[in-house]
Amino acid sequence: MSLGTALGTERGRTTLRFLALPADAGVDGRSMQAGRVLEWIDRAGFACAAAWSGSYCVTAYVGDVHFARPIRVGDLVEAEARIISTGRTSMQVLVTVATADPTVGGYERATRCLLVFVAVDDERRPRPVPPWLPASMAELDLTDRGRQRVAARARIRSAMEAETYTEAGTAPRLVLRFLAQPTDVNWGGTVHGGTVMRWIDEAAQACATGWTGRPTVSVYAGGIHFHRPIAIGTVVEVESRILHTGPHSIHLATHVRSRPVTGGEPALTTQCMTISVCPGADGNASAVPPIPLVSDEDRRLDRHARDLVLMRAELEAIGDEED
Repeated sequence: MSLGTALGTERGRTTLRFLALPADAGVDGRSMQAGRVLEWIDRAGFACAAAWSGSYCVTAYVGDVHFARPIRVGDLVEAEARIISTGRTSMQVLVTVATADPTVGGYERATRCLLVFVAVDDERRPRPVPPWLPASMAELDLTDRGRQRVAARARIRSAMEAETYTEAGTAPRLVLRFLAQPTDVNWGGTVHGGTVMRWIDEAAQACATGWTGRPTVSVYAGGIHFHRPIAIGTVVEVESRILHTGPHSIHLATHVRSRPVTGGEPALTTQCMTISVCPGADGNASAVPPIPLVSDEDRRLDRHARDLVLMRAELEAIGDEED
């Protein structure tokens, strides 16, 4: 994943620093694939949450990851995670990813997002965490903004879970199916949340690229809700479906399910919404072909995607001020 990983910690903060390697790059061989960035975000957030709670933690939610600019091979990458609020057993963690040219220095932000982790005991039951008490006006502002998002996040989750996806939908879709490998295991014996997010990005990109016939990149990932862990050795199904196309964007829903190799119905483990674009020669997003809305389900899911855009637009930016 990286070279020269270092770990720095202070009150409620953890910083990971490393060098982006060619193995982390996307299909162009020059910039990092979004799935790798999501892995870095999850690992920085986990390290911060585990340090604060003093226990193993599970990822419950990742939201509003806007990939503002590419991360290049050879860049120095800094992923800083900080606690901004706590519940009884949960922690809201703000993660900022910044990059720098190692020959020049000077980090510039690449993305910032909010995650929720839940502390669990040896029996995987939620356990209390130490309360976060803001020590400055800047920390208090972040805490307030994080708490204000709880209700909005619940509305978005309810809207996503209310939708159904059946064979009546005719929009392009793609399913990846494979076994969860021992190399995917985390400290708790299940698959890393960051690894699951990488699978989501890979499936979404394959689906979007299949529709456009041209390379695509992720510019947004959000509404990532983790419902249950994925055990090593189970069959994993990652299904991406295009819900809506704008003039220059492709909106996709991805659902991850798992089942024992001995059979049974797949159980939903994770769901996510992503937006992809086709980079043009000038660096801007180029036009994409619209998907035909043939069935009632196609039209319903198209409205759903557009409604989610409006719901996200109502959220106030978090953590954009310097402290």
